[in-house]
Amino acid sequence: MKKLILIVCAALVSLASFAQKYDTDFSQIRRLKVSGRTSTMKGHLTFDGKENLVMNYSDPDGDYFIVDGNMVKFNLLGKKAEMDASKVSMVTLQRSTLLNCLTGNWEQAAKDNNATTEVTEKTGFRTVKITAGGVIPRGGYKAVILTYRIKDGRLKRLVLEEPAGIENTYEIQ
Repeated sequence: MKKLILIVCAALVSLASFAQKYDTDFSQIRRLKVSGRTSTMKGHLTFDGKENLVMNYSDPDGDYFIVDGNMVKFNLLGKKAEMDASKVSMVTLQRSTLLNCLTGNWEQAAKDNNATTEVTEKTGFRTVKITAGGVIPRGGYKAVILTYRIKDGRLKRLVLEEPAGIENTYEIQ
């Protein structure tokens, strides 16, 4: 009976992490590994726990990244676009990776990116390192590093490393 209760509790905690909602500030550091050049950005993140994510940047003012169901819209560093993720596989992968990381479904993010995972826990945080093995799918990531607060499953830090050597680190308040 105790074993059953533990299994049910673990399942509920797991499901709770999938329902994470965010309405908080964030900062982002974009680093080009080849040149070492970095740029720092900040803004506000709103996420409904499902398929609606809005990142409005205050620095640089006017930049944004939006996931509205299958639609992905952005105005980032002078590049503006609007795409239907269901029609562009590269955008589908990037969209699902980001949403899965926010909801705590890192196993699916690893599977989608043809990657392996390594999980460590230390001082109240769980760090998940997702590393691509072999061929990286188009639009996939070479590595993803996630840091979740154990007590509530909230994502606090997200590092996305692209195959081209661009690394984006997000600190979520």
